Amino acid sequence: MKPSRSLLAASLAGLLALSAAGAHAQRPELYVDRAPPPPRHERVPPPRAGYQWSPGYWQWQNNRHVWHAGSWVRERQGQRYANPSWTQRDGRWQFKRGGWDRGDVDHDGVPNALDPDQTPIQK
Repeated sequence: MKPSRSLLAASLAGLLALSAAGAHAQRPELYVDRAPPPPRHERVPPPRAGYQWSPGYWQWQNNRHVWHAGSWVRERQGQRYANPSWTQRDGRWQFKRGGWDRGDVDHDGVPNALDPDQTPIQK
């Protein structure tokens, strides 16, 4: 039996709402058993007004590490950018997505209200 168009439309609307809220929603943590390869050497372009360079990183996709080249990210006044990173934890590797932090967060890309580790702010 095919799902009705109204059911499909409602499901799509729900996904779009979740996507729009994604900037403020907690993203699931990613753990893998394989260490990422060493970072690739990238030539950093000259400074660009109003932008910050975010270096490339290894991302886990389709059961393997895939390189994502560095890119410029538009600066946000009063915020600090945390680069994506891998950390070894309990014999596995944890990926933390990069992102912007306001002053009320601990500079790991996740607002403290949504952060499971609640790392204290270092001043």
